[in-house]
Amino acid sequence: MRDQLASFEAMGYGKLPVCVAKTQFSFSTNPDLKGAPSDHIIPVREVRLSAGAEFIVAICGDIMTMPGLPKVPAADSIDIGTDGKIVGLF
Repeated sequence: MRDQLASFEAMGYGKLPVCVAKTQFSFSTNPDLKGAPSDHIIPVREVRLSAGAEFIVAICGDIMTMPGLPKVPAADSIDIGTDGKIVGLF
C-alpha cells in the first residue's frame, strides 16, 4: 500500500483528502466494539484512487464497497428519436 500511495503522489494526487471506508458502528473496524473504543488499530487492507471524485479511499476491515459509476453516464446516450420515441435505453 505504501507503494500505491507513493504512486498516487507521483501522479499528482498527493494532496487529495482521504475517505476511510469502515464499519459505521464503531471508530474501529470491529462492528462489535460500539462507539469510540480505545487502544485499537485500524487495519487498512487496500487503498484506492478515486481521481474523478478527487479523493483516496482507505478500505479498512471486512467491508464491502459499492461499484463506482462509469466515466460516461448512461443518460448521455438517451434521446428522443424523430418518431417521438425514446431511444438509447438499455
